[in-house]
Amino acid sequence: MGAETWRRFRRHKLALAGALILAVIALAVLFGPLLWRVPINEIDFPAKLQGTSWRHPLGTDDLGQDLLSRMLYGGRISLAVGLAAMLIAVVVGTAMGALAGISRGSVDAALMWITDLFLSLPQLPLLLLIIYLFRDSLKMLVGPEVGVFILIVIVIGGFRWMPVARLVRAQFLSLREKEFVEAARALGATTWRTVWRHILPNSLGPVIVAGTIDVAAAIIAESTLSFLGLGFPPDIPTWGRILFDAKDYLDVAPHWAVIPGAAIFLTVLSINYIGDGLRDALDPRKVM
Repeated sequence: MGAETWRRFRRHKLALAGALILAVIALAVLFGPLLWRVPINEIDFPAKLQGTSWRHPLGTDDLGQDLLSRMLYGGRISLAVGLAAMLIAVVVGTAMGALAGISRGSVDAALMWITDLFLSLPQLPLLLLIIYLFRDSLKMLVGPEVGVFILIVIVIGGFRWMPVARLVRAQFLSLREKEFVEAARALGATTWRTVWRHILPNSLGPVIVAGTIDVAAAIIAESTLSFLGLGFPPDIPTWGRILFDAKDYLDVAPHWAVIPGAAIFLTVLSINYIGDGLRDALDPRKVM
């Protein structure tokens, strides 16, 4: 199964290119700071707003801080936010969808009512409101960086589980009537064993695809919050925060905004193409 999935995936040229680009970005942000040791907060006023050079390959900001080191550091946070928020969304969505899919009557209706309620909420205004209300409390409790990270991950993940829940529920409703599930029941398997051993594993393909989309959505959401000034503190240079700081210097230092914007664009585009490739590779009905 794994070999066949890989064979299908690598035939999707855009997905393969997206995987290579994402791998390069991930390796750069993980190991780049070990090679490029310029501190992210080192101020060099004579070099402020400079373009690319040997000393500063991606240029500098208004304080003369090296953009390459700040991009590498911020990339770690942006990718970590995307992955952590995706895990929350997938776990909560899978649990809600599975419970609704194996239930009947009022339980299923109540869970879907809760899902529809969350889907109807305006996400961006609520994100801004929750972060504005609880950001300072978490900063005092666990520190500014960890507190904001936890809050942003929980809030973004908490507003991304609904599509996963609907997808898993639809898969469960379809699979629980299949012959192999009926055979497991006839052999005396309990409901939870049937779910865990037979239904859930066969539902993971669409969930994996949805998870890739959630990573991209979480990165965009974090960048949006940072760009609006409600994300990480100014001394923590996420890609969205770098964009926020660059907005007043677009006419004199366009590289300052173009570089983080291009990083967000390439990362999100690569993840979306990977999702398309996984969708085709995990679909047994699609001939490739």
